[in-house]
Order: sequence, then structure tokens, then C-alpha cells
Amino acid sequence: MRERKKGATIAGRKLRPESLMMSYGYDPKLSEGAVKSPIFQTSTFVFESAEAGKAFFEVAYGLREQGQGEALGLIYSRLNNPDLEILEDRLTLWDDAEACAVFQSGMAAIATALLAYVRPGDVLLHSEPLYGGSDHLVKRFFPELKVEPVGFLAGTPPEELETSLRQRVGGRHVSAVLIETPANPTNALVDIATVSSCAARVGRPGDSPVVMVDNTFLGPLWQHPLEHGADLVVYSATKFLGGHSDVIAGACLGSQRVLAPVRALRTFLGTMADPWTGWLLLRSLETLSMRMTAQMKNARNVAEFLNNHPKVRRVYYLDLLRSEDPTYAIYRRQCLAPGSVISFDLDGGEAEAFRFLNHLKLVKLAVSLGGTESLAEHPASMTHADVPAAEQRRMGVGPAMVRLSVGVEHYEDIITDLGQALEAV
Repeated sequence: MRERKKGATIAGRKLRPESLMMSYGYDPKLSEGAVKSPIFQTSTFVFESAEAGKAFFEVAYGLREQGQGEALGLIYSRLNNPDLEILEDRLTLWDDAEACAVFQSGMAAIATALLAYVRPGDVLLHSEPLYGGSDHLVKRFFPELKVEPVGFLAGTPPEELETSLRQRVGGRHVSAVLIETPANPTNALVDIATVSSCAARVGRPGDSPVVMVDNTFLGPLWQHPLEHGADLVVYSATKFLGGHSDVIAGACLGSQRVLAPVRALRTFLGTMADPWTGWLLLRSLETLSMRMTAQMKNARNVAEFLNNHPKVRRVYYLDLLRSEDPTYAIYRRQCLAPGSVISFDLDGGEAEAFRFLNHLKLVKLAVSLGGTESLAEHPASMTHADVPAAEQRRMGVGPAMVRLSVGVEHYEDIITDLGQALEAV
């Protein structure tokens, strides 16, 4: 079982997340001395008394405020479960968040968070491009609920952004902003602080929209959106947080106040993760820093190789930004490292991209990213296939683009594989 907010310091020194991933929020004495948290594969939990059960439900359903020092008792695994509570405690450490809620997928996290805040007649601001699933949710599903999506391209200059949004919002109520930065798959950056400030000015007077940032590409190591004005940060925990391509999960973090409606809706939609998923993520968090650091270092070498290859027209990678680039200042201010996802345009079109992908040997041809293995895919026809071709082009997604997620293999072997595949183009 869990022991909350203990063991975070030694001799007055605050321990770093890398160290706390081994034990934070867990007391072995409460689980027969097991050094790792067991998998609590149970649907329901026994109350010590009827009075205790009543008190637990009062807090869980928001009938009263949780008392000082009062723990939210275990009730039912759709509401809470020891594996998930320990996981949520540990995830807060990376982003220095007050609270966390974990979900069965990244899309479940995004959908639940948005549904908790948007209402018919509202405007939903969003950056572009978005991951294909998010794009469909925002542009196809929410309009059916009478919510109007208003998009803006990543990298739009601040003065142009505010003028454009004012005209398109027209003084209506803006309830939420969904930002994906770096953007999938172009790695284009959005200035979180600027958009947060702008969003509060372009809607109805007094509006204070909830700003949500999808931080999947850089993960909790290389970018901390809550420090730059975001209210919520969301992850596809399938990616770096899980990192072994064997689990589907999502997470949403923020203050207790802002996350409360999201957690409440999760209870009734049933979108929370299961105990096995929680346990797998606890395992993965112990090596998160090592994996992401190794992947980032590999990616820097791979990006340099691609950038100098005659058959590659352009490489989209944060480490290749130069001071004259308009988004370079955002990168230096907002990001701690460039991450390990690279997109690049080949000379040619879809046929050349497919020929390259079909000749890969070490790198796997598959969607997803952030796993220990290197993966490559064709965004225009795969992850973003639902986005119309004209929209793809407007966002910078072309038929010759390949997205590469760099894994932990030796970088020279990755480069060798990419090189031989490029020879086939």
C-alpha cells in the first residue's frame, strides 16, 4: 500500500526524481515487506466499518471537503487503487505538480480533461498540427457538441496570433486551450506563456480558459509546461513514461483545484488505468531518466547525420534550430533538451518515403514513439491520415516526411541502418 509524501529528503537534502522513483509513496511494511509494490488486482476493498465507508464516499463524491490529515480511503478500483495512487504520487515529482490522474490511454486523458471543461457554445482554442487522434477529437467530435475549435499554427508570431484569434473568437467564451509542443510530427514549438496570456484576452471579458499542454514529445524530463503558464499537462504515458512499447496509458497533472473536475469525470466515464497498467508504469519510471537521456544523445547524432545527407531535404529537430530562427528563443527558454523524435523530408514524395521505410532493418516500421526501440513511420498516410491533404500541407506535413523515434540502440548502428535505407531511395 502507499505512504504519501514520505522519504523525499535525507539529511535535509531534497532527493531528485531519479532517486525517488524507486520508493516514493510506498511503504514496504504495509505490503509484507515487498521491496516493490504488489499488483493490487482487486475490484473492491473491505471497509473497517460502515462509518468508514460512509466517510470515504462523502469525500470521493465531493459531498464534503477532505479533512486535514484525512486520507482518501480505498473504495473501488474505478475510484482508487494502491498501484495507481503510488504512480500518481511519483508522476507529480517530475513536473512539480500538486496532483495527477492516470488514464487507460493518452487519448482518454485528453478527452476527459477537455470534456471536464468545455460546454456547448464554447470556443476551444488549439495549436496545429496536433497528433492525428487529437485532431479528430477536436475538429470532428467536439463540433457535434456545439463546441467550435479555433486553431492556430505553431510558431505564429505573438502579434499575429492575438489579432487573428480576436477576429475568429469574436468575444465568445473560450473555455479551454489545447497546446501540443513540440508539435507532432513537425517539432514546431508553441510559446506556452504567450498563448496562455493571449487566450485570456481574446475571449469574453473575464474569461480564464484552462490551458492544457500535451507534453508527450519531450516528456517530463525536457519540458515543464506548468512552469510556463499551463494549468494542466497531459501525456500519452504509452510513450516515454512507459517506454517499452508494452502498455497503453495516459496521465494528466496540475493543481488540486484544476484537476478536481477531471478526476471527478474520470470516475464516471471509467477512463482510469487498471492496476496492471499502473504497476508496469511504476517499473518504467525507475529507468525514465536513463532511457530518455540515452535516446536524446542518440538522436543528436542521428539528426546530424540526416542533416548532412544528400537525399534528405530538411530535418525537423530542435537541436538544429539556430539563433536566427524565430522559435530559437522559445526553445532556449522553454525546453531543457531537444528530445529524441526527429522528422525529415526526403527528396521526392510518398514513393521515396515508402522505399526508405521498406528498406529499414534495425529500425522498426511502426507508429508510436518513445520506446526503447527505434521506430519510423509516414505521418501523412499513417498517424495523420485522417487530416485532409490540404490541411496537412498547411501544417507542414508532406508526402515525403518520415517521423523517426530514436531508441536506445547504439547510435552508429541506427545511422548505418538509415544510411543503407537511404541508398535504396
